[in-house]
Amino acid sequence: MLRRLHHTQPESFAFTQANQAWAEAQITKYPAGRQASAIIPLLWRAQEQEGWLTRPAIEHVAEMLGLAYMRALEVATFYFMFQLQPVGTVAHIQICGTLSCMLCGAEDLVEVCKRRIGAHAHTPSADGRFSWEEVECLGSCTNAPMAQIGKDYYEDLTAERLEWLLDEMAAGRVPVPGPQNGRYAAEPLKGLTSLFAHESGRTQYNASAQLAVDIGDTLRRIDGTEVPLSAPWQGKGAGAAVTEAPARPASKTAAKPARKAEVAPAAEPAPAAPPAPAAPPAPAAPPAPVAEMAPELLTAPRGSGADDLKRISGVGPKLEGVLNSLGFWHFDQIAAWGPAEIAWVDARISFKGRIERDDWVGQARTLMAG
Repeated sequence: MLRRLHHTQPESFAFTQANQAWAEAQITKYPAGRQASAIIPLLWRAQEQEGWLTRPAIEHVAEMLGLAYMRALEVATFYFMFQLQPVGTVAHIQICGTLSCMLCGAEDLVEVCKRRIGAHAHTPSADGRFSWEEVECLGSCTNAPMAQIGKDYYEDLTAERLEWLLDEMAAGRVPVPGPQNGRYAAEPLKGLTSLFAHESGRTQYNASAQLAVDIGDTLRRIDGTEVPLSAPWQGKGAGAAVTEAPARPASKTAAKPARKAEVAPAAEPAPAAPPAPAAPPAPAAPPAPVAEMAPELLTAPRGSGADDLKRISGVGPKLEGVLNSLGFWHFDQIAAWGPAEIAWVDARISFKGRIERDDWVGQARTLMAG
């Protein structure tokens, strides 16, 4: 299928403050020079913030990762989870139209969408609240026909049930996802024939539907107000503290319970009191801010012509334009920066910390040497 950017685009894009912090934390998951690996989560976060993936958002993410715009566009157009056109503000209905669902009534679901939302896929309803499309297999064939709405699956659907779901969502309610015909998960339609013991300890809904109900974000888009999971791999975040796994037994014998002794064992001595925990080390004082000093600036490139600053990893087309506007046209200018000059430039570009993280100075010296 040909996927194009929508003909109407906003002028610009910027992450909210919370989403910007989240995005910057994601980049730190990857080693130096591999920041491009964060492109899918960053594009997804941009789509969650705006509702769909705009051209300015794609370009903004590309600049954050030091990618050419085309590389980011390739990813956005390849994966169907990225919506390249406006979608409904309440819900976007994705009807599975592959074999199992089609045999079980997906065509009836599509007709409901055409009648209730709009005659054409990818076109929001008159009030802008709903949109729909037909998609390839979503992997829930046992519960066909089904649809993905928001982040969750609504399975075992009928035309009447889909009508009811649309009514509920239009009224501001969020129907419980999962099977819509009374099934718990994907057990036989006539009921269980085995594994009855598992029924007593199960949650109210199956695991996926229960998590959706507990989190409450089936239709809600991520907007930065949720509990942040910023950077747990750096010891930062709002989640529960990580605890060490218990030590494994030294051998299989040690892991087994003791056999019943013929003679009563002697009473065990009282366990010694655990040692007092060591006091945590005092936090290191933050480094003193570096005084800024303007580097050598030029009003235009020298007679030999400007260097291609995009050859520095981390500098994309937009950053090159920013550097040119500040007065930087050549590798030797960047190679001469010290801490004070870096602080001056850092304060005037949108991506604070990138100069040192990507070692622009070292890269510029290498490029000067050929």
